[in-house]
Amino acid sequence: MNSEKNLHIAVIGSGGAAMAAALKAAERGARITLIERGTIGGTCVNIGCVPSKIMIRAADIAHLRKKSPFDDGISSQAPVIDRATLLKQQQARVDELRDAKYERILRDHPAIKVLHGEARFIDAHQLSVALNEGGEQTLRFDRAFIGTGSRPAEPPVPGLVDTSYLTSTSALTLETVPERLIVIGAGFVALELAQAFYRLGSRVTVLARSALLSQEDPAVGDAVEAVFRREGIEVLKKTTASRVDYTSHEFVLETNAGTLRADQLLVATGRTPNTEALNLDNIGVETAHGAILVDEHLQTTVPSIYAAGDCTDQPEFVYVAAAAGSRAAVNMTGGKSILDLSAMPGVMFTDPQVATVGLTEAEALKQGFSVDTRVLDLEHVPRALVNFDTGGFIKMVAERDSGRLLGVQAVAGEAGELIQTAVMALRSRMTVQEIGDELFPYLTMVEGLKLCAQTFTKDVTQLSCCAG
Repeated sequence: MNSEKNLHIAVIGSGGAAMAAALKAAERGARITLIERGTIGGTCVNIGCVPSKIMIRAADIAHLRKKSPFDDGISSQAPVIDRATLLKQQQARVDELRDAKYERILRDHPAIKVLHGEARFIDAHQLSVALNEGGEQTLRFDRAFIGTGSRPAEPPVPGLVDTSYLTSTSALTLETVPERLIVIGAGFVALELAQAFYRLGSRVTVLARSALLSQEDPAVGDAVEAVFRREGIEVLKKTTASRVDYTSHEFVLETNAGTLRADQLLVATGRTPNTEALNLDNIGVETAHGAILVDEHLQTTVPSIYAAGDCTDQPEFVYVAAAAGSRAAVNMTGGKSILDLSAMPGVMFTDPQVATVGLTEAEALKQGFSVDTRVLDLEHVPRALVNFDTGGFIKMVAERDSGRLLGVQAVAGEAGELIQTAVMALRSRMTVQEIGDELFPYLTMVEGLKLCAQTFTKDVTQLSCCAG
């Protein structure tokens, strides 16, 4: 199976990338020492994806009880939010998943030994581990894998560091719903939490340095902004804070849009790699702004050391981290595996969801493609019509001459589910003609992909309801 038996691999971290690397390397015959300085399981299960999606789902339920498109025929009422009880339910599921997917696996694995402590490289084949229980241990290894993840970034706003502002981590475990919340940031995490807190009862103001989701196709940010404004979330674009103070139990922000006040301040402006304690510079592992540089084989500039996940320069998605960790393990144990990110989906779990894959129109043009695009408003998607929820769109970017799909951007209910079909179509190099000819189940949101593909050659308003 692998050409190098009995390798000793040191894995630093225990999140998505590190666990995937440890398990795959062990499967391929290596002996693993996994080093974790904090809680087993990393960001996703403990303080990221899992708790945030639980909170978002609870907020969606609260919103639907208060307001839905069917309120004329179904009575609605403002729900009472018991945040402390919701938090207990959330954290119980987090604990359950951490135990099932991380702790129990490590406990029972004969080839993996766990050390609780902080690792620091001595050289390309030795680590020093400051053990949590006290003392130091030197560890020799054949290969090392770094999967130390990231933490919320702290922007250099005067006064901010002296306040007890919220990060995404602390916001998810807040025991009360603040009456007034200001969110600094306009990316996936900031907007997910802004809407969730609004739906649980906060008055929310979002401060965007430029626009919402400025890295995406402009239509995506515009659509989300329209939804937020319609719901009652205040959006301040091209707005930055020049100073933050906390006085008389409230945050006071000086901004170019005036003085703003709130009970809580959430800062979600990106993440910082957890690499500063590893002594990487001294052993020759190159970084950029703290992020470890890796090649397509997940190898660092030191041949015996590999890395993946949020501590590297890769996209910050847990499924990218896990896939990269697994491939790094293959390469550390004598194989040749490449991480191909050409069909990488991204999903934001607001309502409606935002989901993307491949190239935006601007990216395709920048790469030299001659492109053809179509935008299908959800009012042409039967699922959205019967849901009485037609805010949003699906956009397809195709190569003009061949019709080959290059990218999809969607703002829709369950966009996160439909995007995987687009991923497979992109991976298979399908044309929009081929997608339009496929069978899609009627009254599903994913049927919108077929309809959007058909608009390259047809007027979908003139098609029968489930036209092939």
